[in-house]
Amino acid sequence: MFVRIVKMGFHEENIDKFLTNFNENKAKIRNFEGCKFLELYRDKHNPNIFFTYSYWESETDLERYRQSELFINVWNKTKLLFSTKPEAWSVDKLETLK
Repeated sequence: MFVRIVKMGFHEENIDKFLTNFNENKAKIRNFEGCKFLELYRDKHNPNIFFTYSYWESETDLERYRQSELFINVWNKTKLLFSTKPEAWSVDKLETLK
């Protein structure tokens, strides 16, 4: 399993549009084959910055999602709202402490 982290910056006037789009699609994303976990975070000091964390069974699953109609539709709406270029990382989860 690995984690995909995406950092996105939005124009202030587009935040509600982003949140609406995310809320309309979050269950579909989370239930996409291979996705095991999905969270959305908002920066405490810069409310225009958001992060998504998603856990994937394999890189193949993530790539299948990224080629899907679901991703294309969500991303096409989201990318119009950015104030900065998004950043993404794929990282291996090494440890969890609870």
